[in-house]
Amino acid sequence: MASPVFWEDNRRAQGLVQERSELTRVVGRWRELSTAAEELRLLWEMAVEEGDESVAAEIEDGLHRLRQSLEEFELKVILSAAHDRKNAIVSIHPGAGGTESQDWAQMLVRMYLRWAERSGFKAEVVDLLPGEEAGIKSATIEVSGEYAYGYLKGETGVHRLVRISPFDASRRRHTSFASVSVIPEVEDVEVVVRDEDLRIDVFRSSGPGGQGVNTADSAVRITHLPSGIVVQCQNERSQLRNRDTALRILRARLYQVYEKKQREELAELTGEKKEIAFGSQIRSYTFHPYQLIKDHRTGLEAGNVEAVMDGEIDAFIRAYLLSGKPV
Repeated sequence: MASPVFWEDNRRAQGLVQERSELTRVVGRWRELSTAAEELRLLWEMAVEEGDESVAAEIEDGLHRLRQSLEEFELKVILSAAHDRKNAIVSIHPGAGGTESQDWAQMLVRMYLRWAERSGFKAEVVDLLPGEEAGIKSATIEVSGEYAYGYLKGETGVHRLVRISPFDASRRRHTSFASVSVIPEVEDVEVVVRDEDLRIDVFRSSGPGGQGVNTADSAVRITHLPSGIVVQCQNERSQLRNRDTALRILRARLYQVYEKKQREELAELTGEKKEIAFGSQIRSYTFHPYQLIKDHRTGLEAGNVEAVMDGEIDAFIRAYLLSGKPV
């Protein structure tokens, strides 16, 4: 950094400064945890030498807090990929099955919104297309906060539900599917989008109606003509803000396509065949005849279905990240 030529390539220099800052934080946190562990060890040795049991509760509490801190630190070290620190864009689509699958997709939207709230992230539904009878046909959620993408990237895939359908008068058991896609929000400089490659349409936001219905053409749909990718945003009453949000999502999806193409070319060169995560069933949610949620990648199971559907998915996220499986 002290070299005169360091700042000639400003983008590369900023990246190295950011990387150095992150490594400094990691090393600093490790030293803090190491010091805390050493202090607990000394306290325990003194208590044993003096036969003092009065500090047993303090040592036990210290060990509990240290273990929690180490688990959090471990995840932060694992989340060191290029985009892990970035915001996440979560897209949810129901599978075949009409109202039943659309209702399942809406349940997943609520699960991720509750998880974001519990975890201190900001979550905003930037696009939502309601179903005719119930549920949703599609939804896009923007999750903002440090490491949002890192935590959520393992949720990409097909989620399977087995339950007694509330929409079936005969009370039969139904199996429903919904797909979840998670991509990082990328910087403008990473993806260049030319104006001549875009078709921008405005339309009236859809919704259930009532006094809050939007009567202006503020919703925005952007089509990237070379790739055919279509994104839309209708959560704001401002057409300009919806346009900016839609462009951010478009850049992220274009970057995802670029990365996927690179991975496929590398796999072709090396002869390696990898499973496509988005097309695979990653987790089953069984509500009937018994209650169980199982992640098929890690084998982790949870019996408290209500808690998981209320956003308590940290155990699944942690198990996946610690498994070291590729995304």
